[in-house]
Amino acid sequence: MSSTSKNPESIQSHENSTVTSANMPEQISLDKWADSGFDWQGEVAPAKFERLAKLLTDEREQPKLSLDANLYRHNNVLHFAFKLTGKVWLTCQRCLQPVETDLTDNYDIALLDDEDQVRLIDNEQDYLLLDEIITEQTSERFLPFKKLIEDEILLKTPLAPKHDDCEMVVEQFGDIPEEEESENPFAALAALKGKL
Repeated sequence: MSSTSKNPESIQSHENSTVTSANMPEQISLDKWADSGFDWQGEVAPAKFERLAKLLTDEREQPKLSLDANLYRHNNVLHFAFKLTGKVWLTCQRCLQPVETDLTDNYDIALLDDEDQVRLIDNEQDYLLLDEIITEQTSERFLPFKKLIEDEILLKTPLAPKHDDCEMVVEQFGDIPEEEESENPFAALAALKGKL
């Protein structure tokens, strides 16, 4: 599977600086790609996302997710957009059987240098401050490409996945004793009254 990217850790270069890479990058250099833009397309196994992998059922084979991501500037604001297509198998919290969950969605996140840039984006636009997502202090700024995508996937993933119609599993240990009919306390009093 080949994918189009402008990954600094490229495998094969072309004249227009687009490279071919089969692996989704962990991070990308903002110093290198923030102005020229960055594109990556490919398929990713859900288990490659470590936090998501903990939620997946091992009772079904997980199909790959299709990803089309790009970094671009609009109105002098950096954006990270991606389209995710695909489904994963989770465990239904009612019946404990696999349940298919659709993760398909479009995402567009503004990456702001500071709070002053909020006025440059729409009110409905999701945004993150670069200082909060770039935690490593190095001479070159790296965007945590894979982590940002996984964050959005986890927000889309239900906390308690359930089938639309299924019964809750109830495990019973031993026999449930049948309740004896309790005697009416007033019946005992009536019997005593008759003897007096």
